[in-house]
Amino acid sequence: MVQNHEIEKRPRGRPQIRCDDDTRNVIIEAANRQFHESGYAAASIAAIAQDAGVSTKTLYRLFPTKADLFSEMVTERTGRFLMALDPGTLAVADLRQGLERMLTAYGMLALSLDTITVTRLVISESDRFPEIANSFYEKAIVRTNTLMEDWLRRQIERGLITLNDPHAACGMLRGMMIMEPQRAAMLRQEPPPKIDAIAARAKMCTDLFLKGCAL
Repeated sequence: MVQNHEIEKRPRGRPQIRCDDDTRNVIIEAANRQFHESGYAAASIAAIAQDAGVSTKTLYRLFPTKADLFSEMVTERTGRFLMALDPGTLAVADLRQGLERMLTAYGMLALSLDTITVTRLVISESDRFPEIANSFYEKAIVRTNTLMEDWLRRQIERGLITLNDPHAACGMLRGMMIMEPQRAAMLRQEPPPKIDAIAARAKMCTDLFLKGCAL
């Protein structure tokens, strides 16, 4: 029997090489999809690797455990918020402009469908997997709160506002900005607000907060 050698031929050449940073980003996006679709417990490393187009060996080299992968996913999402608030830009902004800008960026992070979905996942599975609650709290809540609280403290040092407890005030400010619309979205009573609604809420929260702590 004559074999068809043309069919057996494979293209030659050096395979594309992707740096670890790019590979990590692809894996994180695949993990995000798998966690959203299947939840944390049901999402498998094999499925994430297949979705990302990498071997499980490569995935485990970059992320030794599924908890590490989840933690990095949350870190990456929070990093977008931190990048949106360039410290240099905030430092030269006036009080109202800086606060409104910060609240708008925070609202876009916390009220996005992605964040709301992850928050539901954490709440539903944290009893079985407390490590994901710890990651979410440290990498998302604490990181964003630290940035916002530091900004408030700088405004106090500049003599622009007065606050007896900046940490508590920051928590109240964050709650005023996102609690009601986030709760409605998490309970599927309302869709996550769009950018115009987030910007309008940031403006209203800025007005209320500054009236409460004005000198």
